Amino acid sequence: MWQFAEACRGLKDACVTLGIPVTGGNVSLYNQTGTTAILPTPVVAVLGVVDDVRRRTPTGFAHEGDVIVHLGHTREELSGSEWAHVVHGHLGGVPPRVDLLDEANLGRLLVEAARGGYVTSAHDMSEGGLSQTLVESCLRHGVGATVSLLGDPFVGLFSESAARAIVTVRPDRLDAFLTMAASLGVPAGEVGRTGGSSLVVTDRFEIPLDELGAAWRDTLPAALGR
Repeated sequence: MWQFAEACRGLKDACVTLGIPVTGGNVSLYNQTGTTAILPTPVVAVLGVVDDVRRRTPTGFAHEGDVIVHLGHTREELSGSEWAHVVHGHLGGVPPRVDLLDEANLGRLLVEAARGGYVTSAHDMSEGGLSQTLVESCLRHGVGATVSLLGDPFVGLFSESAARAIVTVRPDRLDAFLTMAASLGVPAGEVGRTGGSSLVVTDRFEIPLDELGAAWRDTLPAALGR
């Protein structure tokens, strides 16, 4: 119950700081599967407004040759992550640190970049960290990518630090976008380029999109025993 109460308080703090209304949601203290209780977190619905849907920002890589830009700080924050859950069956530990000012700055940058036509795609980094974000971005339109990671590549791929995203930018608009990010206090750096038929992490691995797609599509049937 303490975890649940703190989650609700955190939601309130975020809504006040970010100016985001909650339009609905679901909270149940009794749902469970067999003897396994649900996670102690409420689910909320949030309403966003897109001024012109013709100029909406897609979530997947749409063009070859775009620059992939990483936004935000990546820390060694793996507790409660999908990696910890899937590999070790563990969801405990200290969760990633949340800085609501960083979240607000990131949101402001994404909105302004979309309005100015700076970005050709944008994707959040949440469950699974950068690894899952890259897979989903590549599979959306069948456009591969090659990325290079500084520091510990494992942390870079699987950390679930908050206030992060990746965007793609046309090469001729990269400098202007990085200047915009700096002016709004958002760390930003080039990590790769889109293109090809594989997801490549330089000096680490290369996985064809066909293989990634098969794993993606087969997840639910495998879980249901089909």
